[in-house]
Amino acid sequence: MNKKILVVDDEPNNLQLLKQVLNEQYQLLFATNGVKALEAAVKHLPDLILLDIMMPGISGYETCERLKANPLTKDIPVIFVTAMGEVEQEMQGFDVGGVDYIQKPISGPIVLRRVKTHLSLVHVQELEKSQKAAIYMLGEAGHYNDTDTGDHIWRIAAYSRALAEAAGWPEQMLDLLEFAAPMHDTGKIATPDNILKAPRKLTPEEWVVMKQHSEAGYNILNKSDAPLFRMAAEIARYHHEKWDGSGYPFGLSGEAIPESARIVAIADAYDALTMKRAYKEPWSIEDSMAEIIGKSGSQFDPRLVKLFEKVFPIQVL
Repeated sequence: MNKKILVVDDEPNNLQLLKQVLNEQYQLLFATNGVKALEAAVKHLPDLILLDIMMPGISGYETCERLKANPLTKDIPVIFVTAMGEVEQEMQGFDVGGVDYIQKPISGPIVLRRVKTHLSLVHVQELEKSQKAAIYMLGEAGHYNDTDTGDHIWRIAAYSRALAEAAGWPEQMLDLLEFAAPMHDTGKIATPDNILKAPRKLTPEEWVVMKQHSEAGYNILNKSDAPLFRMAAEIARYHHEKWDGSGYPFGLSGEAIPESARIVAIADAYDALTMKRAYKEPWSIEDSMAEIIGKSGSQFDPRLVKLFEKVFPIQVL
């Protein structure tokens, strides 16, 4: 179904002109003043609103403010269509929540391009929202039978991003890591709850089962070609490898371990130490820091531990 656009203008000629430009590609709704626009927006929930500024009754600016104050309509993008062009007036439009301006007299190709651009942005935002929801669900799934909480996975995300930023990662990669890190233990969904919830240290036989979660997580997350899930699969597989080669599942050492996994390993260990678990009380921040630093060069990358000392301790509630 075509996207719905609400066109608001008190001049019938302007409505007719916009109808001619947009009618073939979009489902159109019309309103001749701000009050009717607010009613139509709530009733029909359009995908975008083209809004005149100078109208009888409430102005376009006030109409936009009211749209943004209503939870039902606050996310609908508003483009002002106006003959007014002063900088101060344009700033006012952005201040009340508008996303763009189209100048009158309108140009058909420009209107179509601006509308298409902002509807595309809405689509991207919807995809990002869905992706973030999937990340949260996969992160939570990994701890469904565990004693960890949802807060744990987002602390890991924040710690990992802070450490990667200190390590010089570019912004785009920081964003990927922040959302990949919460999925590091997705594979725990395949681990029996009697092992995850054991109020004691695990037996050697139980550890064999527990270690399988890294490969299980990789196999789940590796199904996607998206960069985010490729990084998440990498982290899930390698975040229990150790700098000296004594980790699992492959016994990799040093820089053979992907840096994403080396970063998450430190973040995960730090948060695990400060958390209460079935088999232990939470450690103090000072003791947790000392434990991480003490394992520099054995469990953890020495360079990253030095950076960890600079940017931590931080607490993310």
